[in-house]
This record gives sequence, structure tokens and C-alpha cells, in this order.
Amino acid sequence: MYTQAMDTMGKDGDAPALQTADQQALQARFDARIDAGDFIEAKDWMPDHYRKTLLRQISQHAHSEIVGMLPEGNWVTRAPSLKRKAILLAKIQDEGGHGLYLYAAAETLGSSRDQLLHALHTGKAKYSSIFNYPTLTWADIGTIGWLVDGAAIMNQVPICRCSYAPYARAMIRICREESFHQRQGYDSLLVMMQEGTPEQRAMVQDAVNRWWWPCLMMFGPPDAESTHTAQSMRWGIKRISNDDLRQKFVDATVEQAKVLGVTLPDPHLHWNEARGHYDFGHLDWDEFWRVVGGEGPCNRERLAARVNAWEEGAWVREAALAHAAKVAAQPLAA
Repeated sequence: MYTQAMDTMGKDGDAPALQTADQQALQARFDARIDAGDFIEAKDWMPDHYRKTLLRQISQHAHSEIVGMLPEGNWVTRAPSLKRKAILLAKIQDEGGHGLYLYAAAETLGSSRDQLLHALHTGKAKYSSIFNYPTLTWADIGTIGWLVDGAAIMNQVPICRCSYAPYARAMIRICREESFHQRQGYDSLLVMMQEGTPEQRAMVQDAVNRWWWPCLMMFGPPDAESTHTAQSMRWGIKRISNDDLRQKFVDATVEQAKVLGVTLPDPHLHWNEARGHYDFGHLDWDEFWRVVGGEGPCNRERLAARVNAWEEGAWVREAALAHAAKVAAQPLAA
């Protein structure tokens, strides 16, 4: 569902190691391939920092897909119709699949699934800050589809051209499915705005008011304060900067909001003829870093739910491993 700028992860603090002549030759060959726009495969040589950067981004993306199932799963039993329930179930299933694609891509970089999940459960690894906000009404589910998934698509489509081929290939299918998620969210809100009661329309506007600013923060901190963007763009991991992605999202969403009939909660939002873009207000980056640091409305709840699911599912993993070992021990049929 969602990826977020890696700037939330902090600095590695690793000093660059001295390189031998062979390592320098490998580095030069790698740099030439990056400059030529080639894809890097899992078995190709790559610098350690490139590998660590990818692992950090892909694992954070995978964790976000899995944690992102929680606020929506809370509404499956309360969906207003069988149609909406089926759509929501399909969407949640997609998110689980996206997480699995991405964990598999991360494993190609040398980290096991257990290691990735341990980092999440112990708080070492992050997931998108957007999932630390509560879903208070049914309109929140449509708003997540429209705004959160819309921001995710804006962020993720360029990753289809990421220099690391396993990640890029996974993103092609993920982005196709995310387009469905964004459409279903928008459709749900459109029905409430055009055919709903005054109370339903007010509910939609309230949800948009609460989710708008956190969605803009999904793209990460301003470029001037971004720790990793320049290097990630140099390597072709990131194709478009945080601020440019945020601007593209605002420009697209303003026009969608007009059709929908909602007001975006920003008094500074207006078209700038000279720039050819919409100007918008200042984001509360103090809030962003508080949420990233674990002090959001639902941080503890989300992490506790994931840890509990892992612990309660231990017997399933153990049974699957036992069955696999039993099958492997059987002699091959003649």
C-alpha cells in the first residue's frame, strides 16, 4: 500500500571502508551501470551501503503494507453493505500480498523474513507514519483509499523504474492493484457525497480534514532536510524528490476534490499561475517526527497488534515447518 521516504530511519553512522583495487574496479563498474540506467539483479555485485539502503526502504515498505491492514480490518464487520464488505476484504487481501512480495524482494538482499519481522516487532524498523492515525468512521475507509492510496501510487509508480530489479518488478503488480484501491475509495466517497444524507456528507468532510495533512507528510521531510534523498536518487533507487512528489499529489488531488465536492483543509491552497502549480500551507513537521518517533495516536496499538498476531500464529508456522520436514523426508516416488 504505502512507502515513505527513508529519511525517517536516521543515519547509519558507518564510515566508508578503504577499498582494494579489485573493489574499486567493481565500484566503477557498478557506477557505470547505474549511470547507464541498467537494472541491478540480486546476484550482481553492489556496494554495501546500496544494499543497506535498499533493505531499509523495502522492509519499511513491506511493514507498511502489513500494518496498513489493521485500520481497515477494523471496519470489515461494520461495512454498510455486502458490496462494500467484499471490496474491503479484497483490498485487505491485496495489502497482505503486497507485503509478501516485498518481504521476498528484501530477502534477495540477504535478510531473512524472521530478521525483518523481528526488527519491526522490536521497534528497530519503521513503517509509514500514516498508519498511526485512527479510523473513526466509515468515511475514513474511503478517504484512505482516495488520499492515502493516492499518495502511495504517486510515490510508488517511479519505483517501477528503481535500479534494483527485484524491487522494480514487484512494484509493477503492486501499482496496478493500488490503482483499484484508490478508485474504490474515491467511488465510496462519491456515493456518500452525491447520494448520501447531510450527515454522511459532513462525515466525509471531517475525514478529509483529518487525513489531508498526514497524507502530505507521507512523502517524507522537505528535500532540504532529507538525509537520504540525494544518494538514493544518485543510485536510481528514488526517481523523484520528496517535494516534487508532494507537489504532484497536491496538483492532482485538488482537481479530484472539486469533482467530489469536498474542501481541502488548507486556507493557503491556491493556484499559482507563475509556477503552474498549486501553492499550499506549511506542514507540521514536529507532529510528523513525533509520530515517527512512536508518539502518534495509535503507534503502540498498531505495534502491539502485530506482535500479538506473530505470537498467536506461532503454532501455524511450526505446523507448516513440521509438514515441510515430513514431506522432505519421504522417499521420492518411483
